[in-house]
Amino acid sequence: MLWKSPSQQDNALHTTIINSFNHLNYLIKKKREDEALSILVNLSECHEVGLGVSKTRRGAKISEEQAKEILNLFKDIPEYSQFGFAHFEIIQLYISGISKDRISDITCNYLKSFLIDYTIEQCEINGIPIEGVILDSVYNYKTNALDTNQKVHLPVNPLTKEPLIFTPKRWLRFNTWINYEDYFQKYCPRDEIFNPDEPEERVKVLNFNRENYGKIEGYIEYKTKTSEDCKNDPLFSQIPVLSAKRKLSQILKLNTGKEHGADMKYEELSASLLASLFYPHLDFAQTQSRTESGRHIRDLIFYNNRDIDFLDEIFTEYNNRQLVIEMKNVKEINRDHINQLNRYIQDNIGNFGVFLTRNPLSKAMYENTVNLWSSQRKCIIAITDEDLKLMVEVYESKQRTPIEVLKKKYIEFRRSCPS
Repeated sequence: MLWKSPSQQDNALHTTIINSFNHLNYLIKKKREDEALSILVNLSECHEVGLGVSKTRRGAKISEEQAKEILNLFKDIPEYSQFGFAHFEIIQLYISGISKDRISDITCNYLKSFLIDYTIEQCEINGIPIEGVILDSVYNYKTNALDTNQKVHLPVNPLTKEPLIFTPKRWLRFNTWINYEDYFQKYCPRDEIFNPDEPEERVKVLNFNRENYGKIEGYIEYKTKTSEDCKNDPLFSQIPVLSAKRKLSQILKLNTGKEHGADMKYEELSASLLASLFYPHLDFAQTQSRTESGRHIRDLIFYNNRDIDFLDEIFTEYNNRQLVIEMKNVKEINRDHINQLNRYIQDNIGNFGVFLTRNPLSKAMYENTVNLWSSQRKCIIAITDEDLKLMVEVYESKQRTPIEVLKKKYIEFRRSCPS
């Protein structure tokens, strides 16, 4: 995205990255390989930005062996030794264990000084608080070295107090434009690499690529010609089915109540899961949304796109431009919980609200919600663990949409109400 961008600033930053990476080749030629090795290992993880596939923002740095394999490309392939890399992400096509998350980490570390300034600017514009923090290292483009223990002012994670660094949305893609999967599917000469009926092992492709520079150069030319198709990804992408099933499994294993932070884990996992299950019909999910007066905090709120009959009905019948979901990791919903959600669903939100909880409402509490509908035409329904299971099953099968489970619960509730 930096290379393709019409912005001169973005192009200059891309040049900065490439020059910095190719400086490792200079160090090797000057017999300073240990220095190059140390720099590359320390550049390979950037937890302040938090891009990648780790469950947490913190991943592991590459090993010295992996770093040596990368540096050896400057020795083993004459063209890189003489001219350096024009797109350093192609190391994915040569080295096992190097993929999109590692490329993004190295990129962010090379640009960390710029990203710090960008983050501070965005915090000033949007009123995000910042505080003094110590960063392990910041790459210095003038010295081509890492400055350690740098004190800067950045926003921090309110739970862990770890510093956060922002990146411009226009740079973000789910995968790099040049990547192994794309190469293997669209350009890799498999007939030259594998014998008939032989397993198509990645390591054989990587070994072939190291010995056939021309094939990789041809792929780069192909990607350059089709660069108009390189665009940043949309605002939101649904999580994969495997991730949805993993989050569901974690939710079902949680004990009810607050012990060991179970309530916070329940809310965090459920919010992430529902954001994908209900997308695109319910969009722009926001957790812990505070009312204008500041008196109430809603657990989860969605924008109602009104693109299916059920959502159009709750807009028409209950005036819900948005939908509130109150997440309760409790054994049973009681009257206080219902009264709390009742206060949240007001005129500026609409009169339809949802509980996400572990078990079905008791008969008394269910009757309470029916009476609320009869007297005030406010509708409160509950989604349980069993409903979440069904939603994930539907999400996996793709035969129906998960939001139809919510519709089903609504229809069942309305049939219980007096006509």
